[in-house]
Amino acid sequence: MIEEQGQVMAVDGKQVRVAVSRQRACGSCKARAACGQGLMQSLQPGRCHEVVAWCEFPVRVGDRVVIGVTESLALRGAVLVYLLPLLALLAGALAADRLGLGEGGAIIAGLTGFAAAVFCLYLYNRSLAGKRDMLPLVVRVESSPAAQ
Repeated sequence: MIEEQGQVMAVDGKQVRVAVSRQRACGSCKARAACGQGLMQSLQPGRCHEVVAWCEFPVRVGDRVVIGVTESLALRGAVLVYLLPLLALLAGALAADRLGLGEGGAIIAGLTGFAAAVFCLYLYNRSLAGKRDMLPLVVRVESSPAAQ
């Protein structure tokens, strides 16, 4: 399980909004110099991302928690987000080439395939919104403001 620490920002039943910062992971990553995420983090230091997570523990706003995502879910997400649009771009360009549409047609067909894949991913993401199986899980509560 891939884990990250964060702070509870809001509680809505079993779903919680957790603010997480990726600085810890980016600071130790060897690919930081060539990574787009590392570059964006350096441009906006200290920026937090809010993540909706599923929580079986009693938590309150301000609690420090550890959220986790299974490796299979992270891998599936990475394949969908990175590989599917690339394959759609190549398929569109190759189909146009096979049809003899020339270089301009291949470019337009490739971009059309790419845009269609991104749009399909957008619709797929919206259909999964809020589903428990797709949410990160709160693995444990690290500390509570009341306990300090």
